[in-house]
Amino acid sequence: MKKRILPFVAVAVLFGAIGVYVGSGKFASAPATTNAVEQMFAQTMNDAAGKPEALSKWKGKALVVNFWATWCAPCVEEMPELTALQMELTPKNIQIIGIGIDTPSNVAEFSSKYKISYPLYVSGMNGTELSRQFGNQAGGLPFTVLIDADGRIRKTYLGRLKLDELRKDLGSL
Repeated sequence: MKKRILPFVAVAVLFGAIGVYVGSGKFASAPATTNAVEQMFAQTMNDAAGKPEALSKWKGKALVVNFWATWCAPCVEEMPELTALQMELTPKNIQIIGIGIDTPSNVAEFSSKYKISYPLYVSGMNGTELSRQFGNQAGGLPFTVLIDADGRIRKTYLGRLKLDELRKDLGSL
């Protein structure tokens, strides 16, 4: 049993170290691939309750896409702020979605423990590749993408969000 858990622990430690490094602001994201948004909208992911949902349901809406994991301390720290921000953004027709690079059971447990006001999806390690398409070459977490209603990437944020900066950028939508 312990031998089966060891690879997951090693991956978690690796991504945690990358998250700390990225959170220190020493690594910048690269440009996104030209079809990153279309690739995201082509996917179906399970929500925190295990129900599959097509991400294409968010087409035509401005989005804040937050890549996160339960084992990523900066990710968990910014989630209450994102929850409060979602309350502000709902009347403005802007939606936050969280893409968990984690196991379904971890996301489900986290979701039931904390009251997150925006949809959480489970991508597992496939989310790392999707975040790379958005320019997250280091694979660090948290990683956030601002997408306008026309499906254009307006900005990416690598590391812990600065909510004042995000609010300013949201104002330009």
